[in-house]
Amino acid sequence: MNPIDLVVTVCAVLSPATCEEQHLVFNYAGSPRQCAMAAPPYIAQWIGDHPKWQAVRWRCEYPHPNDKA
Repeated sequence: MNPIDLVVTVCAVLSPATCEEQHLVFNYAGSPRQCAMAAPPYIAQWIGDHPKWQAVRWRCEYPHPNDKA
C-alpha cells in the first residue's frame, strides 16, 4: 500500500463562502480515481469530527514529497 492524499474542500456551515482544503493522508492500495470513489466514508468521519464544516468536493492525489507538512 502507498500513501495517498485525500484533498477535501470544506466550507463553514454558517459561512458557505469560507472554504479551505483539508488533506487527509492514509495508505491506500488503489489509484487516485479509486480513492475518490471510496472516499465518502472517510469524509463522513472527518465531518462527524468537525460539524461546523461541510464537504463540497474532494479529490485524491499522490503526496508531493516537497510539500511542507
